[in-house]
Amino acid sequence: MEDVHERELVERCRAGDERAFQELVDRYKDLVFALIARTLQDRSRAEDLAQDVFLRIHRGLPYFRGEARLSTWIYRIVANVCLQDHGRGPGGVSLDDNRTPAARAASDRQFGDLELRDRLEKAIAQLPANYRLLIAAHYLQGVQYEELAEALQLPLGTVKTQLYRAKQQLRRMLENELK
Repeated sequence: MEDVHERELVERCRAGDERAFQELVDRYKDLVFALIARTLQDRSRAEDLAQDVFLRIHRGLPYFRGEARLSTWIYRIVANVCLQDHGRGPGGVSLDDNRTPAARAASDRQFGDLELRDRLEKAIAQLPANYRLLIAAHYLQGVQYEELAEALQLPLGTVKTQLYRAKQQLRRMLENELK
């Protein structure tokens, strides 16, 4: 049923239905932004690149063959945009903490969790861009190995190996920080 709706949405977009494209944007904007923000660690740059992704989607829809799922095609566009942007220099770490003072003063466990999250965010930010993208897509967005392999046009084994190496590199960075 989902595939049928997806195909209809793509066809409506191709026919020039701007409401259909807005529906597509609404459907995928959180995913696109989350992947970019986790990859680049710069919220304002991520917003710019998310717009670029949707512009590329709009321009590319006439050429979308439907051989892969729409989300897979979108992941590929996100990956290309992030990797192309990578040469422009690293982004800073962004930790949006909008909690109230009372919430910030909660238990030691919550502070420990926040501290761990901060260390993890900083470590992820130090990974190469392709590893950050894989970590964000698989572990933070739940994208399956097979879908990542298809989107990135890589063998499944390569995706698994790169994710394993990214985890190992993260582990080493976090362990070295504790020494």
